[in-house]
Amino acid sequence: MGLFFGFNPIMRVAKLFLRKHPSQYMAEDWGQQQFNQTIAVICLAGGFISFLMNWTIAGYVFTIMVAAAAFIAILGFCVGCFIRYQWKQYQYRRSVEK
Repeated sequence: MGLFFGFNPIMRVAKLFLRKHPSQYMAEDWGQQQFNQTIAVICLAGGFISFLMNWTIAGYVFTIMVAAAAFIAILGFCVGCFIRYQWKQYQYRRSVEK
């Protein structure tokens, strides 16, 4: 729902437990969150379709990539952020060359 409608029910419930007013917290970039969610949805959909087609190894690869990215994010490094940054740098370099 967060990717397609911009509404995340889990985050709505989580707001109830904030100690300060939501505006007092540093907000993350909405575009970056959408990019990360898109990567996760594509990988999970790829895993789901792979399991439906009995491509077990591909299914595990897709789903493990999402789990690994989530674990790495908990450790403090955002894989999706790194990918998006590199993509933006590539786009910038291409625009400068023209």
